[in-house]
Amino acid sequence: MLWTAGRTLLPGSRAWFQRTWHPQQRASHWQTSLLDLRISLPMRAEPKKKKRVDPKRDSANRDRLRKKLKKLERVAPELIPIEDFIDPSQHKVQLNVRSLPTLPFEERERRAVLLKKWSLFKQEEHKLEMATIESLLDAQAKALAELRLESEELYQAAVLRDPGLFPFESQGPTHTPPIPNYEAPEGKYIDITKVYTQ
Repeated sequence: MLWTAGRTLLPGSRAWFQRTWHPQQRASHWQTSLLDLRISLPMRAEPKKKKRVDPKRDSANRDRLRKKLKKLERVAPELIPIEDFIDPSQHKVQLNVRSLPTLPFEERERRAVLLKKWSLFKQEEHKLEMATIESLLDAQAKALAELRLESEELYQAAVLRDPGLFPFESQGPTHTPPIPNYEAPEGKYIDITKVYTQ
């Protein structure tokens, strides 16, 4: 029972519980408040004692490490070669390379003039192609404008993307015709990767 301000608080009553379970009075060490002034708990562990090292054993370890370092300094470590940066000798040897014959001056001039004529022809062809595409786009724009004046529904249907247009697949001519019912061989895999050990 608690007695406060002339009245008795019975255990189990709400006032008794509020009085006895006040955070300032019944808080544990992990429920800290910034307004409270608390003393930190004492450490329950002793500092670790340093092991006493035998000076003879310590000096023997140091000598062993010095010997290893001297050995490493004497013999240079073998470096593993990076084969990606080394060109094989078989690729360096160029066999069956024909030397081009020297052309006379007239032939070189004829080829230069032919090349200039060819580039001029391709330029004119490109200009004609661009003009054709531009005229087709203008005609399409005019047709769509006229269609919009006639019917908005038809115009919206004409402007929609064609879902069947892509993905586009086409097969052009090949150098050799395909062999019917031909099954390509799977091939063999021989691992020739060199393994280096140090």
